[in-house]
Amino acid sequence: MRRRLVALGVLLAALIGLGFAVASVRGRGSTKTPTVAAPPKPFRIVFPEGFTRLQMAARVKSVAEIAVHERGRAPRLNERAYLTASARRRLIPGFGRRPLEGFLFPATYQFTERSGAAELVSAQLRAFRRNWSTINLAYARSKNLTSYDVLTIASMVEKEAVAPEERPKIARVIYNRLHAGMALGIDATVRYAFHVPGTQSLLQSQLNSNNPYNTRKRVGLPPTPIANPGLASIQAAAHPVAGDWLYFVRKPDKVHHFFTASEQAFINYKNAHGFG
Repeated sequence: MRRRLVALGVLLAALIGLGFAVASVRGRGSTKTPTVAAPPKPFRIVFPEGFTRLQMAARVKSVAEIAVHERGRAPRLNERAYLTASARRRLIPGFGRRPLEGFLFPATYQFTERSGAAELVSAQLRAFRRNWSTINLAYARSKNLTSYDVLTIASMVEKEAVAPEERPKIARVIYNRLHAGMALGIDATVRYAFHVPGTQSLLQSQLNSNNPYNTRKRVGLPPTPIANPGLASIQAAAHPVAGDWLYFVRKPDKVHHFFTASEQAFINYKNAHGFG
């Protein structure tokens, strides 16, 4: 009897173990690994150096339209939202509370369908702070220029320079004119005030206006930067090359400039090349 009971116990234990094993195999066989869809590839938006806030908003509109065409869905990021997010003044460390023109760093940024305009603006401001932290302002401060002055000068350099190597020379002309108490005479500031693209001529009424951005008539820097400069122009504005130039005019190749300290030489060059 004892042997039978032991044998029966062993048999029951074996059957129970087999049941657990079968259940385990069935359980494993019926479990499916969930398929995780890869996140959609983000879009890229490129802001060239020297774009204004309005030009950046127009670029946002163009890229958003491409996103709709490729994905069939409108992203949260759009022109109106970008203009709203970049419109109000912000407290910028080292600058105080300022409008964002000049601080929207030009670079390549990524966004998805869910990205908002505020995220993009914040990314631009972070990029600005990261790049600005590499600038040594000792020389500019020795000339009684503030950080905001340097940024404003950089924006003018960005709009005037075509050949990269001329950035420090254009910055020097601005420094020299400020030191001499002369009007800067930079037409890019007038274009900014009246939203006139470089492909159109300025009207005489615009050049004669009392607009605060008219540096032909008003001495000193314009009230704000006139574009969002890249790092090279910021560096040039902080460290202009040595020189006594007070004037520059575009050469016939429309890339380089003629620089001179003589007003008469400036006038003669303009007349000789049909700019007078």
